Amino acid sequence: MARTSAGLLLYRRGDGAVEVLLGHMGGPFWAKKDEHAWSVPKGEYTAEEEPLAAALREFAEELGRPAPAGEPFVLGEVRQSGGKTVSCFALEGDFDATRIEGNTFEMEWPPRSGRTAEFPEIDRATWFGLEEARTKLVKGQVRFLDLLEAAVGGASRADA
Repeated sequence: MARTSAGLLLYRRGDGAVEVLLGHMGGPFWAKKDEHAWSVPKGEYTAEEEPLAAALREFAEELGRPAPAGEPFVLGEVRQSGGKTVSCFALEGDFDATRIEGNTFEMEWPPRSGRTAEFPEIDRATWFGLEEARTKLVKGQVRFLDLLEAAVGGASRADA
């Protein structure tokens, strides 16, 4: 069965432009990477769970707090290079990215050491303007920025 994930792309309008909240992937592989090392908060779900419910659950699990209240809308779907299909929803709202305390995972570290270490799924979160977000987001998810820009525009309503 194909793996499916759902995510929530939180956005806000500030300083005349749209900004998006991205999470930097945790763990030793991503620790020293910045370009294309950020992700929409997302995670896998099964056929028994609705994609939007999974996206909201994963947001809360990965960032440690629920998404702000509001009406998410469907952005679209992408198939990543590894074969996983990611459904993404967008929600306008604000979120304090300085306080994240999400899920962790365990893995053998250092490799072949026999020791297990625990790492956060997302080690930090930051707001980015759309252009900078294109260089930060993993390449398989950049399409979501295009879809968001098409849906809400790139400038704030006050400037439009």
